[in-house]
Amino acid sequence: MAELSGLRFSESHEWVRQEGDTATIGISEYAQSQLGDVIYLEFPSVGQKLKVGDRFGVVESVKAASDLYSPVAGEVAAVNDALKEHPELLNNDPYGKGWILKLRGVSPNPKLLDQDAYNALVEGPGH
Repeated sequence: MAELSGLRFSESHEWVRQEGDTATIGISEYAQSQLGDVIYLEFPSVGQKLKVGDRFGVVESVKAASDLYSPVAGEVAAVNDALKEHPELLNNDPYGKGWILKLRGVSPNPKLLDQDAYNALVEGPGH
């Protein structure tokens, strides 16, 4: 499994790994476990500009479909084409090979949660 240190999380269960002004984004282990077996993803276009909170795609599983929201602002630099043929990577390795997109020109979002705060969110009442 990929390294979790340095990840920040949104309350809508996306994660961000920021390196300089580039960010890799995916969905959390918790989110993929709630969705079940992922069967399809809808991606944004490379070059599309996203603001914090913008819907950038959809993940569909055998149980549900869920919108994906950008936890940081930036321009889509890449999408994970491997997920088009192998959406199960999102279930098997959500913090590694299951990344969804990369943004460039990113500024940090101070409202994102660290690992402990995110764990408290998903382990709290109602989850």
